[in-house]
Amino acid sequence: MAQNVTSDPNPLAPPAAPEPPEVVEKLTFLQTLKTFPRSFWMCCTMEMWERLAYYGVRVVIPIYIAQADEPGGLHLSQAEKGTIFAWWALVQSLVPMVSGGISDRYGYKNTIFFSICFKVLGYLVMATQRSYWGFFLGCMALAFGTAIFKPGIQGTLAQSTSKKNSSVGWGLFYWLVNVGAAIGPPFAGFLHGKGWPWVFYGCAAIASLNFLMLFTYKEVESGADKKTGVGKVLKDTVLNILDARLIAIIVLFSGFWMMLYQLWDLMPNFYADWTDSTPFVKANTWLPATWLSKDGLHLKQENALNLNALLVVVFVVFVSAIVARMRVLTAISIGFLIATLGTLVYGTSMSIYVLFAGIALFSLGEMLTGPKKTEYFSLIAPPGKKALYLGYVNIPVAIGQAAGAKLAGWQYGLTGEKATLALRYLAEKTDFVKGKGAWDGNVDKLPEFVGVERAKAMETLTSVLGKDTLAVNQILWDTYHPYQVWYWFAAAGAISLVGLLVFARMSRKWKDMDV
Repeated sequence: MAQNVTSDPNPLAPPAAPEPPEVVEKLTFLQTLKTFPRSFWMCCTMEMWERLAYYGVRVVIPIYIAQADEPGGLHLSQAEKGTIFAWWALVQSLVPMVSGGISDRYGYKNTIFFSICFKVLGYLVMATQRSYWGFFLGCMALAFGTAIFKPGIQGTLAQSTSKKNSSVGWGLFYWLVNVGAAIGPPFAGFLHGKGWPWVFYGCAAIASLNFLMLFTYKEVESGADKKTGVGKVLKDTVLNILDARLIAIIVLFSGFWMMLYQLWDLMPNFYADWTDSTPFVKANTWLPATWLSKDGLHLKQENALNLNALLVVVFVVFVSAIVARMRVLTAISIGFLIATLGTLVYGTSMSIYVLFAGIALFSLGEMLTGPKKTEYFSLIAPPGKKALYLGYVNIPVAIGQAAGAKLAGWQYGLTGEKATLALRYLAEKTDFVKGKGAWDGNVDKLPEFVGVERAKAMETLTSVLGKDTLAVNQILWDTYHPYQVWYWFAAAGAISLVGLLVFARMSRKWKDMDV
């Protein structure tokens, strides 16, 4: 019996030509704006309100939690602040790994509604609880609400963009995020003048505006299988991430975000302790009184650091348009380099002008990495898994921010916090503790050994030395070099940059990741 053999009908014929690469139409900026549907503008506006409230709290909360001499603050240690921020990062950024797939399956609008409920609850708990665990629970509620808010919004955005407009689309989205982030600090500063609880209540009210937005929000289809059960969604979430290339990019991004988030997690305390803003305030008499300290001599940290958000608001769409034709991983690599240089600059001087220069560099790096890393995950996501992959975007943020928070809490608490260094100076360089023996090096027991609370450390040292605060600041700076805390984070950025350059070169071999 003859075998049925299938063969090439013309074995001598030349092989078929490969399919030509997909041609992506290049549009002008104005033409690109016209391609975005109503759903795109809706989710951008909702994100703006959410970020206004979030950053209204986030930029001042390091001071509220741990600044030793802050009136009405919680006066927790830097290590305790680091623990709160670490758990905050893990909840806020790892939950989307699961909630992203659930958003695809059960609808973006439903998850957005529940997220707003949790966010408002979080702000209210933070306003009313002053114990460590009470405040911690409020932070976790806010983190959870933020976590399930992100995939619904970003999934809507991903379904509303394509390769021909995604660079400008994510740039516009990032711009509106920073419009909210830029308004948040002065808004929080104004409310802070009325008392710390007002900051949290005010942000709860702003977050509630998105309930009104939901009335006009039209559901956007995710393309996912609506018959899939929750168990299958969770299983797919785990299985999809088991890709060595995806894991590699997550690890590389984690190191960079470990550095990136310290502008908001560590710098507020570093600025309050060390930055001399008096020359800037004296040279700019137009500054609003609400932007200044009670004595009118210092620029509040939230307004100084707000330069970052303002620069992003002004330039991010322009930058996104410039790099729209650039390979995504190339733009991100350049961003890594510039932001790392910015970190080295802004963290190694007491001058506010050097700080501003560093923030300018950092902001340019952020403009190249922030929108692009989200765009990258959106472009490599398979059909029907946009929100899932945009949930994965948050994994490097979780790992990087959590690790950075713990490292900053540990290192700054030991070698950088001014109150701690003032107590060290009293113990090591003066006769204030004469007769008590030598200090054993345990920082946690310094207040007990010296007999001075952290809140009174600088006041006591200036009295003992007979010098003003600026002079004592300089003595502590020169003696203990607190700026060295930034070297840890610049090193993380540099290592991530080298790794990303290698990955970017290798990814040219992979069609699904060569974007």
